[in-house]
Amino acid sequence: MASATSAAQEYLCSQPLNLYKTAALDGLVTQAAPGRHLRLVEHPDQGAWAVILCEDDYPGWISDADRASLQATDRPYRSIALDRQAVGRHLPAVIAFTHRAMATPNTYLWGGTVGPNFDCSGLMQTAFASAGICLPRDSYQQEAFTQPIAWGDLAPGDLIFFGTPERTKHVALYLGEGRYIHSSGADQGRNGIGIDSLVDRSHPVSAAYHRQLRRPGRVMTSYRPAQD
Repeated sequence: MASATSAAQEYLCSQPLNLYKTAALDGLVTQAAPGRHLRLVEHPDQGAWAVILCEDDYPGWISDADRASLQATDRPYRSIALDRQAVGRHLPAVIAFTHRAMATPNTYLWGGTVGPNFDCSGLMQTAFASAGICLPRDSYQQEAFTQPIAWGDLAPGDLIFFGTPERTKHVALYLGEGRYIHSSGADQGRNGIGIDSLVDRSHPVSAAYHRQLRRPGRVMTSYRPAQD
């Protein structure tokens, strides 16, 4: 029989945690860095806990062993309200984070957010978080969160979204002069973080992603979770 835990109780991660798609702990969906807040949801008799990360409302499952590393806190997570002007001041730090991440040996990791191995939206979320700006977790959520802009209005720190006409599947950070930085998988010609171009499509990775362009978007504020 499943045992319930108060959704009001929050915990702090004392070590990096892997969150999985199912209670069987298969399919990495995201990671939680030390200091992140989460709520325990339920504990079926399967050796895993269902949790929700407080900063981005993201659900997943952690192991019993990882549950033992959580620290209860009486200080619930509270987001910081930021306007566009405040976000803009922090964008150089966001860009600098991605360059440092690229300079560290890395490979693409589906679900990766704590480094050195990231997926595309995990790199964006962590880069913005390093500057105090919270984003939703997945690329399609990040697209919905941003303000649509025209291609001619692209500025450093904006996001670029890729995928199919039906759904966003990839995201990158615009650097200026037609260049963007992102973490991409081996199936697109690279396995890790690199810089590609919107205008010079001589590189096969740039060419592959140009065929998948959807739209650019601008981060106007910091994400605020539903229970905040």
